[in-house]
Amino acid sequence: MQREVLRYLVDIQESIYSIYDYLGDKQDFSNYQSSKLLRRAVERELEIIGEAVNRILKIDKTINISNSRRIVNLRNYVIHGYDKVDNVIIWGIISRDLSKLKEQIDNLIN
Repeated sequence: MQREVLRYLVDIQESIYSIYDYLGDKQDFSNYQSSKLLRRAVERELEIIGEAVNRILKIDKTINISNSRRIVNLRNYVIHGYDKVDNVIIWGIISRDLSKLKEQIDNLIN
């Protein structure tokens, strides 16, 4: 694996851990929805994840990251549609998809 790809994988991993840190042990949608600071922090980490996946795909298309196109599309949605970001959609991604991505990235790094 190229050194640059590994660096982007580590960036993804760090952003995932940051999201979990921001949310704390008690992941609660109402807390998420009511805190603009928390929402913006999570959105920023999702932007980083999407950008890192995009860069990985440009370097090495053989790196297998499930739903990589959806991840990049989410980045674009958050950045370019910042005024239309749906908290329910973001929360669904955090709840359903983030742990799967974490497992995949951890495996690729190791």
